[in-house]
Amino acid sequence: MLAGFFLKLKDAKVPVSIKEYLMLMEGMARGVISPSIDQFYFLARTTLVKDESNFDKFDQAFASFFKGVESLAGVEADIPLEWLLKQAELNLTDGEKAKIEAMGGWEKLMETLKQRLEEQKQRHQGGSKMIGTAGTSPFGAYGYNPEGVRIGQDRSRNRQAVKVWDQREYRNLDDAVELGTRNIKIALRRLRRFAREGAPDELDLDTTIQRTAKNAGWLDLAMRPERHNTAKVLMFFDIGGSMDDHIRLCEELFSASKTEFKHLEYFYFHNCLYDFVWKDNRRRNSERTRTWDVMHKYGHDYKLIFVGDATMSPYEILQPGGSVEYHNEEPGSVWMKRIAEVYPKAVWLNPEPEEVWGYRQSISVMRDLMGGRMFPTTIAGLERAMRVLTR
Repeated sequence: MLAGFFLKLKDAKVPVSIKEYLMLMEGMARGVISPSIDQFYFLARTTLVKDESNFDKFDQAFASFFKGVESLAGVEADIPLEWLLKQAELNLTDGEKAKIEAMGGWEKLMETLKQRLEEQKQRHQGGSKMIGTAGTSPFGAYGYNPEGVRIGQDRSRNRQAVKVWDQREYRNLDDAVELGTRNIKIALRRLRRFAREGAPDELDLDTTIQRTAKNAGWLDLAMRPERHNTAKVLMFFDIGGSMDDHIRLCEELFSASKTEFKHLEYFYFHNCLYDFVWKDNRRRNSERTRTWDVMHKYGHDYKLIFVGDATMSPYEILQPGGSVEYHNEEPGSVWMKRIAEVYPKAVWLNPEPEEVWGYRQSISVMRDLMGGRMFPTTIAGLERAMRVLTR
């Protein structure tokens, strides 16, 4: 069985070897874990995967191979019934949704949540006031409200939450993904600028021929510096939430960018830029980079590219404390203006269709903050964005 799993990982292009496989077998033989599929997952990932960038490929291969397996070696697990029962999600018609009113602004929403947390003593379901599930209250999970705080829900459903009261996990983009089309690379090449830099260690054939001819055939070698791509690019990728729908496109763009730009720096953010960004989504709560440090480290000659759908509550852009994940002391709009002043050559690439932008207030706000330099993540949109960056 484990040999088949090993071959599955090889098929998924996870760079595993016999050495790691034997280490896994030794761990199993010594009984370092119980015969649980969850514990086996962590042991296998620890022993077989040497680089975190391959975690996503490992997860996909693991899920495919062990689909439906609950335990190893025939061990039976006593699973509480309530773990297996999923609460019914509230599904409303458009007419029913239109009858549900928002709380009435950011301050009112936060004030009411504080009051609910103080007075609520038991679980609620299907209501319109308390923190619960499958209701129309602004607070809880698996319900609906046009403006609420999501608590205890594994993923977005209606995309109406203005704050998420849970720790969220995002995964890094895979820079080794195979591109579905070469057109992305071709569009990005408009941004490249070449110059000859460094020591003259490359043969200049044309000049050598001219000098040799002038010397009546006596060889006269001419050297020149190598030709390098001097374009410097700073990219910020929105990750998680509604961007989960665009992971494939972002991975293609990320992979193409790492190929085309020698001087590429990238960071992740969520929804809107605030006072910190991060390089690794698995360590985003412990290894953060202050946005001030980014702006001081990378010079004004860098081209700035944001990649995100700009789909969020307008509070996240305009309101202190508006971030869905933590209390930001300054609005996101302040940070967007600051970074635009440091990097005048800046664009925003939006994977959402351009025809829906006018129906989403946050997109209009972000587009204004970018001075109108928001472009769809299509081939034509990429070419337009690259032309703006090269002006």
